[in-house]
Amino acid sequence: MKIVVAMSGGVDSSVTAALLKKEGNDVIGLTMLVTPSEDAAETAGEVARFLKIPHYVVDFRKVFEELIVSDFCRQYSSGKTPNPCIFCNRLIKFGLLLGKAKGLGAGVIATGHYVQIEKRIAEGRLLIKKGVDPKRDQSYFLYRLTQAQLADVIFPLGTLAKNNVREMAMDMRLPVADRKESREICFIPDNDYPRFLREHCTSDTEPGLITDKQGNILGKHNGIIDYTIGQRKGLGISSKEPLYVVDIDKQTNTVVVGSKEDAYAGEFIVSDLNWLAFEKPKMPMTVKAKIRYLHPEAEAVITPIDDERIRVKFAEPQMAITPGQSAVFYDGDLVIGGGIIERVLH
Repeated sequence: MKIVVAMSGGVDSSVTAALLKKEGNDVIGLTMLVTPSEDAAETAGEVARFLKIPHYVVDFRKVFEELIVSDFCRQYSSGKTPNPCIFCNRLIKFGLLLGKAKGLGAGVIATGHYVQIEKRIAEGRLLIKKGVDPKRDQSYFLYRLTQAQLADVIFPLGTLAKNNVREMAMDMRLPVADRKESREICFIPDNDYPRFLREHCTSDTEPGLITDKQGNILGKHNGIIDYTIGQRKGLGISSKEPLYVVDIDKQTNTVVVGSKEDAYAGEFIVSDLNWLAFEKPKMPMTVKAKIRYLHPEAEAVITPIDDERIRVKFAEPQMAITPGQSAVFYDGDLVIGGGIIERVLH
């Protein structure tokens, strides 16, 4: 079978390519350039040569800037905190790159994500299932994939633990076997969000006020792009008690702070929905909801408002529910669907 492997130059995608070749597949490596650095392509090419497989590079830097980076800046400038990796997966990796893979005659594209696919024959649907390694499960990042996209992808690492994958890389003597992991956003490798945002969003850095929930002025800020909900450090104001960002008002250019208790909320609205388990929910249902990648799942009830929005109510209030982030809903290990947090109901 001809399979294209999306090779990033990391351990996971390299092992994916090696395993598929070992199974006797006709494997092709395909690397996308999305940042000015070409390190990923060079490293992936080295692995491809080691595995003796063809390797191609596609330059998506311009479209990545237009679709992903520009939206990232726009969301931050409006007081929201986006997750660009989620939209990159749907639009770029499993969109444009998948198209390139088909152009090479591949039946499917494989990636090194730690997730699985489960086929629901009765419903005729494909669902994303958590990877078996709970510390590496990446189902949260893939909830926006469509049924058509899921039909053309495979995830060979979904049933493996990360430490096993690293051991495989060592045993196979892959050139990247000892390469360190990077969890930063690819276009902000130093993880310095304020620097990046000020370089790319210079028109949205007007100074404004920092207030408490009652409107009392506590200080000033140099731009709302420096803040996100739940933030505690770097507020630029002094207080006897710890303060957290609890709201960012784009209209008044105000950052609102409060106690840790003030940073908790129990209800919020989600829009821009994508459902995997069904076309759309028709009635309230109990789920486990995840409001950030590293946030523990918590029990919640989702209730349809209309075709475009749902209301989510947690059984217990959660810390720092953040507009712009994705809320992903689970039934056990299966992803039901998710959407973008539109606003919090305090």
